[in-house]
Amino acid sequence: MKRLLCSISVAAALLSAAFPSMAQKLTLDDINIRDPFIMPVPEEGLYYMYASSTVSRDEGSYGGVAAYTSPDLKTWSGPVRVFEVPEDNFLTGTVWAPEVHRYNGRYYLFATLNSNVEWKAAREGFPPYYHRTTQIFHSDSPAGPFVAFDNRQPHTPMGRMCLDGTLWVEDGTPYMIYCHEWVEVSDGEMCLVELEKDLSRPVGQPVRLFCASAAAWSTGNPAGPDGTMTYVTDGCFLYRTKDGRLLMIWSSFKNGSYAIGIAESATGRVHGPWRQQEDLLFEAHGGHGMIFRDFDGRLCLVFHAPNSPGGSERAHIYEIEDTGKTLVLKREMPR
Repeated sequence: MKRLLCSISVAAALLSAAFPSMAQKLTLDDINIRDPFIMPVPEEGLYYMYASSTVSRDEGSYGGVAAYTSPDLKTWSGPVRVFEVPEDNFLTGTVWAPEVHRYNGRYYLFATLNSNVEWKAAREGFPPYYHRTTQIFHSDSPAGPFVAFDNRQPHTPMGRMCLDGTLWVEDGTPYMIYCHEWVEVSDGEMCLVELEKDLSRPVGQPVRLFCASAAAWSTGNPAGPDGTMTYVTDGCFLYRTKDGRLLMIWSSFKNGSYAIGIAESATGRVHGPWRQQEDLLFEAHGGHGMIFRDFDGRLCLVFHAPNSPGGSERAHIYEIEDTGKTLVLKREMPR
């Protein structure tokens, strides 16, 4: 028996060394993350938080996604790999802003994929024109593995720099709302495209919902030698209020500080027209948020802050109030 117990202890030690995340519990302060997305899975009693994660292979680096899980939004386990970009995919580079949505009993990963291939000459003083698209992958489980549809093609238009796709279903029709990158168009756009019922591909042509400069709070930044004003659109997420209003939270910059604003559809439908609310949801150098309900029914907002590179970004969870007309920040949840 002593030898058996010793063997079990050695095996556990080896397993912990190989997978450090299994040997310790993490808090949000331990996890560097941008664009956090949290999906409650009630049947498992767990919250899944998805994060970008690079995959190293012999022939180079590929994009990937990892997940952390928590029963209480305070103590987290992970990360566990849930997705690796297929080697034969249209784009195979870094993944940004992974989102996982439950739809018709399955799970769908919306991933912004990047490459370092410049597909046209950049404007002077602007970042390079890299391939950047949102593509949807699918799985039977929130823990993956997520796989590509047979066409292995992006769901945003070829030849455009697009990012941050999210899902919205209206009257049984699925749509993707995404951002058209300011790098390409100066005044970043929020766009909409219908999807096939199984989310396998887009249907028809995308339409523009609004530009970033439509919000008075989005003050922009000059770029290039001529001082062209540029306006960012990031992190779109839609929410229906208790009074039936359709809101979209999204991020841009107010006087140099990353912030979360609110747009409202005048018709209550995804095609809009959209008008921008004056009051911001958050404006203290954090953003790219999404909304979920915790297991106690509280409405929550999660986003990263500060909006600074170098490993300082962390997920922050706030309880918010649905007033029927808008959303109001209440308090940060205990970490």
